[in-house]
Amino acid sequence: MNKVFLSGYLIRDPEVRYTPTGKAVAKTAISVNRRTKNAETGYYDSDIFNLTAWEKTAEFCGRYLTKGSKVLVEGSLRTSNYETKDGTKRYMTEVWIVNIEFADSKRNGNNVGGRSDYKNNSQDNTNEIEDEFSGESVSDDDMPF
Repeated sequence: MNKVFLSGYLIRDPEVRYTPTGKAVAKTAISVNRRTKNAETGYYDSDIFNLTAWEKTAEFCGRYLTKGSKVLVEGSLRTSNYETKDGTKRYMTEVWIVNIEFADSKRNGNNVGGRSDYKNNSQDNTNEIEDEFSGESVSDDDMPF
């Protein structure tokens, strides 16, 4: 089984292009932190993964995602190789996206973390989401993220 799940931040804006047959393809990259800090710098080490999305997913990426977006990615690893002009063989590994979702909350927009039931109550300046199970309103201050 070839399945990859990543959570991190996009390090560049998705670049959408179209194949000669009209299929959309988007390329970007994600930075994923490791759980341990670097002893010398005190910062978390991170890994960079190239991402490729096709068709509607590619168009979604180009329309809604930007550098710095926190996302959850589901996909599969793909490897390819090519030969440079001087005859050197190069290998490339990338994640082909099956599903991508927002991972951070959008406080001033129409949704939170990709949800479409976000409510903006401008009267008392509090943002609330209706709890799906109990029907109670939950304020932004009660949210764990």
